[in-house]
Amino acid sequence: MSMTASRMLVRDWRGGELGILVAALVLAVAMVSGISAFTTRLQNALEQESHRFLAADRVVRASTVMPEQWLAEARTQGLQTAQTLTFPSMVFAGDEAMYLASIKAVTDDYPLRGDLTSSREPFGAAELAAQGPAPGTVWLDSRLFPLLDVSMGDSVGIGDAEFTVVAAARTEPDQGTSFLGYGPRVLMHFSDIPKTNVVQPGSRVQYRQLYAGDEPSVARFVTWLEPQLEDRHRLLDVNQGQPGLGNALNRAESFLLLAGSLGVVLAGVAIALAARRFSERHTDYVAIMKSLGATSGSINWLYGRSLLLLGATATALGCLAGWGMQSVFFVMFADQMPVQPAPSGMRPYLIGAATSMTCLLCFAWPPIRRLSLASPLRVLRRDMPDENRRTLTDYGVGLVAVSLLMWWYSGDWQLTAAVLAGLAATVTLGLVLALTLLRGGRLVGMSAGSIWRLALAGLQRRGTANALQVVIFAMAIMLLLVLVLVRTSLIDEWQTQLPPDTPNHFMLNIAPEEVQAVDQVLRTENINSEALYPMIRGRIMSVNADELPKTSDQEEGRRQREVNFTWSDTLPSGNELLDGQWWAPESTEALVSLEREFAERLQVGVGDEIGLMIGSAPLSVRVASIRELDWQSFQPNFFMVFPPQFLSAYPATFMTSFHLDASQKVFLNSFIRDFPTVTVIEMDVVVEQVRSIVEQVSGAIELVLAVIIAAGSLVLVSGVQASVDARMHESAILRALGARRGLILGGLFIEFAALGLFAGFLATVAAELSVYILQVWVMEFNYSPSPAVWPLGIGAGVVLISALGVYSCRKVVSSPPLSVLREL
Repeated sequence: MSMTASRMLVRDWRGGELGILVAALVLAVAMVSGISAFTTRLQNALEQESHRFLAADRVVRASTVMPEQWLAEARTQGLQTAQTLTFPSMVFAGDEAMYLASIKAVTDDYPLRGDLTSSREPFGAAELAAQGPAPGTVWLDSRLFPLLDVSMGDSVGIGDAEFTVVAAARTEPDQGTSFLGYGPRVLMHFSDIPKTNVVQPGSRVQYRQLYAGDEPSVARFVTWLEPQLEDRHRLLDVNQGQPGLGNALNRAESFLLLAGSLGVVLAGVAIALAARRFSERHTDYVAIMKSLGATSGSINWLYGRSLLLLGATATALGCLAGWGMQSVFFVMFADQMPVQPAPSGMRPYLIGAATSMTCLLCFAWPPIRRLSLASPLRVLRRDMPDENRRTLTDYGVGLVAVSLLMWWYSGDWQLTAAVLAGLAATVTLGLVLALTLLRGGRLVGMSAGSIWRLALAGLQRRGTANALQVVIFAMAIMLLLVLVLVRTSLIDEWQTQLPPDTPNHFMLNIAPEEVQAVDQVLRTENINSEALYPMIRGRIMSVNADELPKTSDQEEGRRQREVNFTWSDTLPSGNELLDGQWWAPESTEALVSLEREFAERLQVGVGDEIGLMIGSAPLSVRVASIRELDWQSFQPNFFMVFPPQFLSAYPATFMTSFHLDASQKVFLNSFIRDFPTVTVIEMDVVVEQVRSIVEQVSGAIELVLAVIIAAGSLVLVSGVQASVDARMHESAILRALGARRGLILGGLFIEFAALGLFAGFLATVAAELSVYILQVWVMEFNYSPSPAVWPLGIGAGVVLISALGVYSCRKVVSSPPLSVLREL
């Protein structure tokens, strides 16, 4: 046998044999590499954008001065550095005009990430600033100008120093990362701190060292730095610096990994279907070759080399197509991108190549290898058994291969397990249900009209093959439904977390005698606010009579700590009771309700005893319940809630949160004049930044969803094509015997619609199972069923598969039967 692998590929390509297999391979590689490159660059861009919430890539925070050696080492390793110092202080302009403000001192290089803006007049147009105030000058918050009755060029005092007002401070990237940054802000130069004489031992201050650079350099520096950090130091990334944003980005990353993992599964299915059709159509050809003297070894060698050459060519084309696909996405998405993303590197294309080669070896090679088992007698006897049927071993090898590819791609075994659980449910239920229903339609078929009898006879004649096809269709639809449901849960959760009236201001230190007056002012101004919550500062000392250590190896470890207490007769809004019971109204018992994560850090549960200290008074309370609450809701939340009567003897201040539109900001000036001791924390910039990031992430998710839906549709096309030859053969014979065009198309429509109905039902059941596992285990959502997905899944199965089936077989009614039979 002298035919070379390249000559056979050229011949088969001209004959149309390799079209489906090549298309599936190129599609698989393009889909996996393109989505992987897109998600990698998108994650990189979103992470870069999220770092502006810290004004850096990493930040070390402390209440005392940190070693200058850290900054020097960071610069030695190629990082940019900056410092900030935040503290509250009085700002005065003359003897009468003074106000408590949040002072923020910054170095020349601040910020390292994000933008610093100022304006030339109060409340004027914000302009991008290259750096902060120069030494001897300050920027004032726009609201301080009328409060202090100053203008540009006037002088204000901070401590023992005088400064010239040169601009209005508008926004800083890390404006909302510290509750020391409350009230109207004043920006000054870091070098001016000593001459103010404000910062003394015991002052309430917050030092920050900022670091920025490429991620490998930052990671190396963090590895060097971590052993030197003490309990008073806190190393921050975006997850700790802005938890709400970090949570959103983590969940978005899980979704993108899920999308890529589903792309891996769809790639495997597409290649498996194409390889099966290729091998079936080559069985007779191999029988002829063997009848002419070809040995099994030579046939395996020929097809093996052909498959390797085909795989290498398709992989190269697929990687090129994947690169083009992600490039087009970023061109389309350029207006929404926060920053220019860095290149994705080679990993996405290595994943695409590995997916191609793995699928070729595990899905394509087994049936092609068995071509050598074809009997030469098939040349004379077409009724010889087909030796090329898949075995359970083939399916097992394919499942293991796809599972490993998914795990390699996502790096998350829980995510992989959730998808595999849905696929397992689809395969198991699909085979049982499809075989039962397809074989149980005999009585219906006997009494049906001719078009129904034709369709049901086709379903039963290919019962096993149809059952397998139902499973394939159900897998593709299930994966798409999983993606749609998870995407909907993500978007809904973010929109619920950040509705238009999200509280964006906090009030603290409201005295008991001011509660009624503050509440009346908010009502008069029609400002939507939360309830006024009492707040007492206390310290946790012991658990079950065992004294807690004063320090811990971890910042959030089990140790003594200062905590804000509050009280309530009823479960606070937005809280969910997980364990235990709430106390009766007017209860005087020594009880407490703990937030879930806080209870886990203390390692306590319902019934445990906690020792407290309020001032100099020791207390002992019993844990009555455990609560779940949302810390990203921008509403007042507390770790510990007590019965009101139990804490009634202790002095408390009150707090609340409220929403204020930009047009209402002037209200704060009059409010602060009337209530000078109340502290107002402005979080509106932070809320808008989080909302901006969430909108960008949502847009990215929509785009990835569209790509996966397109890929899934192509897999459905491959599934229809896998059985189209047999159906066209039968339909051509019916045409030759005089069957009408409407009868043939109607029978095909009913047959494919029935397959789509079964597949849609199975896909919906399996999708609900996978989404439950993903939401509860991977993304930490509260699962809720999705009734709307049932008509969507079943309807999509019927409409898509029946339309694709009839479209694929349309040639049988538009071409002479003889030409169709000859082509087949």
